Amino acid sequence: MANDKARVLNINVGILGHVDSGKTSLVAALSTHLSTAALDKHPQSKERGITLDLGFSSFIVPLPPHLSHLPYDALQFTLVDCPGHASLIRTIIGGIQIIDMMVLVVDVTKGLQAQTAECLVVGEVATPRMVVALNK
Repeated sequence: MANDKARVLNINVGILGHVDSGKTSLVAALSTHLSTAALDKHPQSKERGITLDLGFSSFIVPLPPHLSHLPYDALQFTLVDCPGHASLIRTIIGGIQIIDMMVLVVDVTKGLQAQTAECLVVGEVATPRMVVALNK
C-alpha cells in the first residue's frame, strides 16, 4: 500500500507581545487551520477582550527550495498565541516550552511596553530565533 500522505515538517511559533498589541489579529490573518482553543474562543476572553489561554492554529506552505534535501514536502507553522497580560505570565511560560521560534508583536503606536520587554526576555530563554512584527 502506497503512502500518499504529504510529509510535513512542523515548526511551533510562539506569538508574544504586550496585551492589545494585535497578536491574535495577526494569528487570525495568517491561520488556515484553527484548533478549538484558537482565537480567544474562551467565553471569558471574549467578555474581557484579551487572550487568557494559549491558542493554537496553523498554516502550511510548500517546502522552500533550500530545504529540498530534507525528507519533507511542506512546512507547517503552528502558531501558539500567548496572552500578553502580566498576570498571565505562567501561561506564557507554559507556551514557550514548546516553541521553536517566536514572533514578538510590537504596537508601533505605543512602542515597547512592560510586557513587550517581559516577553522578549522570556522568549530569548526559549529560543534564539525571533522575528519582530510591527503592528497597528
